[in-house]
Amino acid sequence: MNSRQELRFGVLGPVEVLKGNVSLDLGPRQRRLLLVRLLLEDGRPVSQDTLCRDLWPTDRPTGAASSVRAHISRLRAVLDPVRQGRSTVLVSGPAGYALKAPAGARDTALFEESVSRAREALRNRQLPAARQEIDAALGLWRGEALAEATEHAFAIRERTRLDGALHDAKELQAAILVQQGETEPAIGVAQGLVLKAPLRETSWALLMRALYAAGRPVEALRQYERFRDMLATELGLDPSPQLRDLHTAILRHDVVVLGTQQSADPVTAPSVAPLAPLALGPDFASACGHPAPATAEATPFVGRQEEQKQLAALLSAATAGRPRWAVITGEQGSGKTRLTDELSAWAASAGFTVARTRAGQALSGNRGISQTCPTVQLLDALRQDGKDSAEDEEAQKDPLATVVDELTQGPTLVVVDDLDQAPQGFHRLLRRLAKVLREAPVVFVCTLRNPDAPVSSMLLADLALIGATWLTLDPLTADDVADLLAARGESAGPEEAAALHRRCEGHPFALAELMELPPGRRTGPEAQVPAAVRNILHARLVDLPDPARTMLTYAAADGEWLDLALLADVQGLAPDQLLPLIDAAVTARILVWEGEPGSGGTGRYRLPELPRDVVLSTQTPSSRQIRHAAFARELAARDGADPARLARHLRAAGPMAPAAQR
Repeated sequence: MNSRQELRFGVLGPVEVLKGNVSLDLGPRQRRLLLVRLLLEDGRPVSQDTLCRDLWPTDRPTGAASSVRAHISRLRAVLDPVRQGRSTVLVSGPAGYALKAPAGARDTALFEESVSRAREALRNRQLPAARQEIDAALGLWRGEALAEATEHAFAIRERTRLDGALHDAKELQAAILVQQGETEPAIGVAQGLVLKAPLRETSWALLMRALYAAGRPVEALRQYERFRDMLATELGLDPSPQLRDLHTAILRHDVVVLGTQQSADPVTAPSVAPLAPLALGPDFASACGHPAPATAEATPFVGRQEEQKQLAALLSAATAGRPRWAVITGEQGSGKTRLTDELSAWAASAGFTVARTRAGQALSGNRGISQTCPTVQLLDALRQDGKDSAEDEEAQKDPLATVVDELTQGPTLVVVDDLDQAPQGFHRLLRRLAKVLREAPVVFVCTLRNPDAPVSSMLLADLALIGATWLTLDPLTADDVADLLAARGESAGPEEAAALHRRCEGHPFALAELMELPPGRRTGPEAQVPAAVRNILHARLVDLPDPARTMLTYAAADGEWLDLALLADVQGLAPDQLLPLIDAAVTARILVWEGEPGSGGTGRYRLPELPRDVVLSTQTPSSRQIRHAAFARELAARDGADPARLARHLRAAGPMAPAAQR
């Protein structure tokens, strides 16, 4: 075998060339970069001018052409040391230089071939072979593709293609793991995928399937809600019909959709059995037990004991044929969706039909965002058969009677998410149902952020008259946070629980996102802001007027509690100019007002930890130093200023500190 055939080239990580099992010394970075550039052309020649331009996109040295020729000579000596005459590995001609490496000698080709074989094996239900091939394919990756060329334009297209192929391969790996019943590794792979590409629906579907297969349907439903909210916020879209069908299947424990197909080896393809119906009782948690214990990777459901009891009472009343209504209010991320997810899963386990709408749109239909009438949307949610209820002749003749007939077929839970974002027509439909439903085994649970929204006022007034249950979700307590840590099997003392509670402000969404971080990155000097929380806070900041954002940068530099007089003086503002900026930040839920108990309305404004960290992250180091210097100058000019506070600002100001105070 000649020297060329023995060489193996790798770019799925730092570029390497192996001869047998020996890694060749490729020399300095620029020479390695030249090798990468030639490998990308797959044997096609690259001119000397192109190589000079690509290797030195800026500040090209005068001797660039000579450097290229020298690097080519040294690469030939390494790649083809025993050649006689011209090299057959790194060749030159009138069109330039070319690297002749057969497909079987490049790790990119080997990777793609193994992935293709894995996909074919999975298609043929050969799970062990599929697993072997996908593991071999992913084992070829040693780091970032084309690592030497991350900052070079010539590598962008190929690197993007390879990153996409890697994501596809990991999705295939997750699918194979689910089919083999290895749900925990599958969950780990899928979680990494949704973090890498948060708007990629296939990855979320795999995560939901893996969680359900692991006996964690409530967590699977929660992941759907996370993706749906993200998609609506970022793009104004709904999930695809396929993902909505998967969500419905999880709600209904539809093993035809969710169960893994049987293979020749029953050990490698366990089926997923539906949960047995559970009797409803007065205690929500015990009456509708969770299908499987929460694991450390899930976010266990804690707190909300009183809300659970009240919702359990409504379900019990419905089984006796008495319709019940509930209204759940709370700001974005307060846990409304998580509570209704738990309720939906438990109700489904108890034999209820579960129908869900969001802002007046059916979540189980197959048309996505549409302008069809409210009755059709509710019928789609109730029937869950994928058929267009708009084509139902009976429904067209008497739509209200058709809806009532569907609701009286058996115990039914209707969850109306984001009621305050639903159109007037949907509110009118619910008002009519509230009046005509007198004997029906149905529970309506409506969630909304703003109970004062004009669009919902008439419906909420009607529901108050018929005795609807009203639940306002307050922040979780420090004890709830401690319970969450204990449920995850984490040994944390009261101080750590209190610090985590203080950082998330008892906000369930923020707490759940913080729990996804390593323990050392949740609180303390190494604390991070989770990406989802950061995006939400950034969006709130962007909506503020420029003067309010500037005010917040000064407030963040000074600390948690706002000193209004100092904050105004350091910006050269009068108090009546500062207060509207503070009001805007409070309305945007960046600042909070902390009233003093029993003080008759007195209190202070506060900038919580997570918003403060995000505000600070929007500034360059020099910008932060300028603000600290401004505080130092103002404090130094005041009689009786706190020396420790002044010293802190002076240290943080660095070279920008006032010369007289250094």
